[in-house]
Amino acid sequence: MSEKDMKRPQQRRGQGPMGGPPVPIPGEKAKDFKGAFKKLIAYIGKYKAAVLIVIILAVASTIFNIVGPKILGLVTTELYNGIMEKITGTGDGIDFGYIRNIMFILIGFYAVSAGFGYLQGFVMSNISMKITYQLRKDIFAKINRLPLKYFDTKSYGEVLSHITNDVDAISQSLNQSVTQIISSIATIIGILIMMFSISWQMTVIALFVLPLSFVLISFIVKISQKHFTAQQEYLGHVNGHIEEMFGSHIIVKAFNGEEESVRRFNEYNKELCSSAWKSQFLSGIMMPVMIFVGNLGYVAICILGGYFAANGKISVGDIQAFIQYMRQFTQPISQVANMSNVLQQTAAAAERIFKFLEESEEAPDPENPVPTNEIEGSVQFAHVNFGYNPEKTIIKDFSAIVEPGKKIAIVGPTGAGKTTIVKLLMRFYDVTNGAILIDGYDVKQFTRNGLRSLFGMVLQDTWLYNASIKENIRYGKLDATDEEVIAAAKTAQADHFIRTLPDGYDMVLNEEASNVSQGQKQLLTIARAVLSDPKILILDEATSSVDTRTEILIQKAMDNLMKGRTSFIIAHRLSTIRNADLILVMNNGDIVEKGTHEELLALNGFYANLYNSQFETVGEEA
Repeated sequence: MSEKDMKRPQQRRGQGPMGGPPVPIPGEKAKDFKGAFKKLIAYIGKYKAAVLIVIILAVASTIFNIVGPKILGLVTTELYNGIMEKITGTGDGIDFGYIRNIMFILIGFYAVSAGFGYLQGFVMSNISMKITYQLRKDIFAKINRLPLKYFDTKSYGEVLSHITNDVDAISQSLNQSVTQIISSIATIIGILIMMFSISWQMTVIALFVLPLSFVLISFIVKISQKHFTAQQEYLGHVNGHIEEMFGSHIIVKAFNGEEESVRRFNEYNKELCSSAWKSQFLSGIMMPVMIFVGNLGYVAICILGGYFAANGKISVGDIQAFIQYMRQFTQPISQVANMSNVLQQTAAAAERIFKFLEESEEAPDPENPVPTNEIEGSVQFAHVNFGYNPEKTIIKDFSAIVEPGKKIAIVGPTGAGKTTIVKLLMRFYDVTNGAILIDGYDVKQFTRNGLRSLFGMVLQDTWLYNASIKENIRYGKLDATDEEVIAAAKTAQADHFIRTLPDGYDMVLNEEASNVSQGQKQLLTIARAVLSDPKILILDEATSSVDTRTEILIQKAMDNLMKGRTSFIIAHRLSTIRNADLILVMNNGDIVEKGTHEELLALNGFYANLYNSQFETVGEEA
């Protein structure tokens, strides 16, 4: 799936009580919530001074905001008293000078609160972006340190999600949720103090409404959870089906699969519609339910407050301030409840990230590696034993000696272990038993970068990236001049077709490199190998995607390139390796025959059967 598809869609959520923030919808939870957060807190430990500043600013902003209703209540009381004095004729009426001064103070408090809030947001955004930057940097560096066997068991999308979805979840949580939780907790404590200072009886009634609210929230969330889970599941099915069908659109049409594709899509879409409707409906009814409960609390407060005011126990302004506090009080509680779900998702994201960062890495390079500047290119396989899975051995007892500058062909049926030998040679994997030696040195005595710098590699599966043709060829030697790039393209028989393309060498390949043919891709990868000027060449079905005429031209170019270089050629078309100095015939992980083309044909054995079967197949097809 694409990055956009993999991102979790935003769920519409009902508002909390009193029209407050959204009510939480449970999400994915961490298996070890405390452990994940401990690691995350330790990771951001170097920013603890900045985080402390954020906490202080958040608390200060909250305090200046909380005292507002109490001060505004003084204005209400003055207005009420002034009007009553005017009516009864017992005083001078409303003191507008007093009200003006109070309003200026109130504006000042709110301005200071806003200023602290702005500074808090600025500092926290800076912290979260730095942490996000460092996390992505660490994850990307980790990817390059992991052994290839890790990626044999993980999908690319799963690894990609660490650097996109998981990091984004932590970034958003740090940038928004942390400060919101701090402000909410400070608001809850501050408002409780202010409410108790006005009337402890009314505060008890206000607090009595909260358990009823949470019981109703929990009941609705419990029912809606299964529908939200189903919604996410079928959303994934819909996205996956669409991507799969459009990614293979030509195949679907070629085999008349449109009707079946539409039928499956309609099934998924119907289930998605049903689960989404139910989940959104249940989420939506939370707001009216919570408003109803909140209004019950308002009625009780108004009745009790009116009774106290009539008996002179409380001022009118305090009633107005208390009602404001009650409305504000439910808001941060709903925020904390909502953030608890966000924190669960954050912990889950952090858990996945740190689990990935703690994966076993490749064995470290030796402290005193063998230098590569005087390597001649002799290769020895000494009783090599290897299996991708410890329970299943692929290479059983592979032994061979290759002299410098020789052209070695490795042939055999599919699954014989030909490509595996190349992967072991370049140390993408380490042998289980035995050793691979280059100029008498075990490959483990080189640094991986040093070892791989000795090789030039052309694979059957081409890899080109979203850049110009010139830059794709230059990938073989990053400091190569334009003249060297063009010379390499000419050697690989690629110069002619490149010049016929729009913009020539400056034409940009798209992400799939689908704006050039498969054969042209192969020529570009060969040019890249030519440019790297390696000591040892590896050609794994390098000409499998080009036509016969181009193959002959490439063979000539490769013959020139391979002079004086040790070369390993893996090929299924045995006609392409007849001039090899040595042919190793593999079957079931062992060398069953070896010799030149003529010698192996004379044996009339396994190789002869492979070679002759190709021509028999051609004859039958003709």
